[in-house]
Amino acid sequence: MSLSIEFETKHDVLCIRLSGELDHHTADELREKVTAVIERDEIRHIVLNLKQLSFMDSSGLGVILGRYKQIKQVHGEMVVCAISPAIKRLFDMSGLFKIIKMEQTEEFALQRLGVA
Repeated sequence: MSLSIEFETKHDVLCIRLSGELDHHTADELREKVTAVIERDEIRHIVLNLKQLSFMDSSGLGVILGRYKQIKQVHGEMVVCAISPAIKRLFDMSGLFKIIKMEQTEEFALQRLGVA
């Protein structure tokens, strides 16, 4: 299975919806596409919707951490939402939830960022 990436920009917030598998085969594509949109559209915050993501490995964590650092450079925030139990466990084990906030839904994530 591959990775499907959907973008939607709301003000200075980039909503990224992922479905499929985020692994070493698909991580570079995600990294390149997200970086291009952040730079082109002057994005300040990211909402990462993982509702349809079925698998993620350490390459995926690396891409997410890299985009987090990119957003932090412009004093922005990243919020992850709609995360499955298996992928939530991966975030927990990696310590990413110490720096990245989590919300139940995309709507709550947008409210947290003051956009909804």
